[in-house]
Amino acid sequence: MKIAAIYDIHGNPFALEAVLKAISGQGVDLLFVGGDVVAGPMPKEALSLLSRSEIPIAYIRGNAETDLLRHAKGLEVYGLGPRAKSEAAWTLDQLDAWDVAFIESWAKTIQMKTKSLGEILFCHATPENDTDVFTKFTPVRKLEPIFGSLEASVVICGHTHMQFDRRIAGVRVVNAGSVGMRFGGTGADWLLLDDGVHLMHTPYDLDRAAGAIAASKYPNAKAFAAKNILGPPTEKEALHMLSELER
Repeated sequence: MKIAAIYDIHGNPFALEAVLKAISGQGVDLLFVGGDVVAGPMPKEALSLLSRSEIPIAYIRGNAETDLLRHAKGLEVYGLGPRAKSEAAWTLDQLDAWDVAFIESWAKTIQMKTKSLGEILFCHATPENDTDVFTKFTPVRKLEPIFGSLEASVVICGHTHMQFDRRIAGVRVVNAGSVGMRFGGTGADWLLLDDGVHLMHTPYDLDRAAGAIAASKYPNAKAFAAKNILGPPTEKEALHMLSELER
């Protein structure tokens, strides 16, 4: 079985469209969407693109979807950063009741057995929750309590928008990176899983995306276009920011 894993689309349909086109030429049997689809400028458009996929899709929630669902139920939003509540409120206004019900059906994690890679666990941030932050430099000793007791040989995650491939307590932990809000450079990142795990990168039309997003009704449209499409944080800048959020 050949699997593609895409994470952290963040309402960027231009990046998603390019990645889906790249995936379509790979003979993929199953597409995993790893959460944070809707937090961003064009959430409805991103969901619509995924709905037209001819490849079967399995979905898991990210912290953005958790925030959205909590806000929809009138509960406190626990998301990262001071904008989490307003982001959830704006996103909810862009979606209809069917969209919200569909997102609520997504799993928190999914585990499946494969012939070539063994048991694979798909999660958004860590197997414990969808908010914890760790990077390729986080000490193993801090992560062993999370990954050491898993019945999985491979964990696929996202959340931090930067790809990595490392071993923690005997488990191979691979970050898919971000499709729509990549850190450390422009373009879109994703994973291809077959007999191995391959870190993939797909360029897309940055000027077209930035122009359309800047002109959208998203509250942070111009900043998103400038800082997350055309000029994302460098790897050094992103790692410093993420280190401040680590548990």
